[in-house]
Amino acid sequence: MYEPIRTKSVHTMAGTAPSDFPHRSREEELDIQLAGHLAALLAVTDEIRSLAPSPALDTAAERLAQQVARLREGVTPVRSPAAAHEPQLVTLHQRAHALAGRALVVAASRADTAAAILAAEQMDAHASAAGSRALASR
Repeated sequence: MYEPIRTKSVHTMAGTAPSDFPHRSREEELDIQLAGHLAALLAVTDEIRSLAPSPALDTAAERLAQQVARLREGVTPVRSPAAAHEPQLVTLHQRAHALAGRALVVAASRADTAAAILAAEQMDAHASAAGSRALASR
């Protein structure tokens, strides 16, 4: 009663087979996403370090750079000293706290304990720094 379909579906891409383009696994996608969040957190941390240098921030920045390099298979993140103004310090700590939170969610999703611990530590550090700076400015 019915004839078999002899033509390709309109939903398949013309001339491409599934192996014609690269696919990444969920783990690879999470690695890329986590590296991006940690690199953004590193950039904000460097910006805060330019305004308020401290050994704790130096250590945190170095640990963040190591984690980004690990996730990017040895490629170290680009770092540049950024200049910011003093009133932005609280905002930078808030931004860093939010970025660390995003990194923590992705790290937990991929069960990366080292990155999750680092992100949680950074959340705590930036939350307390933002709170103390906000209180000091009142």
